[in-house]
Amino acid sequence: MAHNAVSLNRPVQVGRTVRLTRLINPASSLSPSSFPLWRSDTSFPRLISRELWINGTGLSPKRNISTGTSGSFEQDRTGEDQFSQIQEKGFDLLKILKGANSVIPHIVLGSTVLALVYPPSFTWFTTRYYAPALGFLMFAVGVNSSPGDFIEAIKRPDAIAAGYLGQFFIKPLLGFLFGTMAVSVFKLPTALGAGIMLVSCVSGAQLSNYATFLTDPLMAPLSIVMTSISTATAVFVTPTLSYLLIGKKLPVDVKGMMSSITQIVVAPIAAGLLLNRFLPKVCSAIQPFLPPLSVFVTALCVGSPLAINIKALLSPFGVGIVLLIFGFHLMAFILGYGLAGIWFSKSADVKALQRTISYETGMQSSLLALALANRFFQDPLVGVPPAISVVLMSLMGFSLVMIWSKSKEKKFS
Repeated sequence: MAHNAVSLNRPVQVGRTVRLTRLINPASSLSPSSFPLWRSDTSFPRLISRELWINGTGLSPKRNISTGTSGSFEQDRTGEDQFSQIQEKGFDLLKILKGANSVIPHIVLGSTVLALVYPPSFTWFTTRYYAPALGFLMFAVGVNSSPGDFIEAIKRPDAIAAGYLGQFFIKPLLGFLFGTMAVSVFKLPTALGAGIMLVSCVSGAQLSNYATFLTDPLMAPLSIVMTSISTATAVFVTPTLSYLLIGKKLPVDVKGMMSSITQIVVAPIAAGLLLNRFLPKVCSAIQPFLPPLSVFVTALCVGSPLAINIKALLSPFGVGIVLLIFGFHLMAFILGYGLAGIWFSKSADVKALQRTISYETGMQSSLLALALANRFFQDPLVGVPPAISVVLMSLMGFSLVMIWSKSKEKKFS
């Protein structure tokens, strides 16, 4: 090492300690820009520790400086104390923005209450906005992923098969069970039972990818692959299951559904990946703002269907249908979790797989079911279960996000 070089050991706090070594010429001024606050990662942006800015020097207290260096660092201290204070404020702001995801369950609950109390607050967000809204959430996941993540996900066909089994075997069976109960036990109109079955026949929800991303970021690409496959094959599987369960063939616009898949899943994910790959600085700049925007979009996707169908929900059969939809999703979450626990009992990441497949089984594309109900069924009651499902599925799914995230924090604390 040159005599006039300074060896710097910089601890970076990102949940684990990473030691980096940097050579700095003491003859040159130490610029704050030498230590960027944000670095792109395949899952989350990394936030540099405040220790880097103690005393306004950009040096950690644990630094090791070779002998023979000049006192040029002391000369740079003047005027950088103010920058240090600004940097501290920036740290707090970025921390708040990144932590916005943690309030999603509360936002979902608040959106539900607001939609019930004052429906006009969400009725302006009509069905034509659903596709771009979900596409934005997928873009946020793509920005925080890399192509290598998806390559690794495809290398796990057993996990993909387990997720597919939960989507198009366990879920339709539950749909048939609860749909039959709606008519025979709760004495609800046949159209409501058909609506429950329709919810069970659609593909996985894109929100399940986002829930997985919040709980287990490394599993997000696997979740996206699961949902993409179930969505693509839903073109053929959904009409078949609907015919078997509901008793009539459900026509599906194949070209329209493929276009929807492209808009909601493929294009946003690809855009996020390309941005991460070719424009990393732009990607790092927008990453702090994606969590709060995603929270806002999620709130709209939850509140809108509920506000639009508020009259049906407050009707005499409202309580019964809410209980049935709640039971349907609860059993789907439980059975998906149990299926993965048995299937991957010897896997090192069994808990992460259980959470991922539980989300995939318990969270359906209820917005798609709602669109199909409105388009292909004359009875408007068919669309009531999907509308309620959007709300309950989101509340239950993101409540699990909060519970499982806290359990992971306690485990690693």
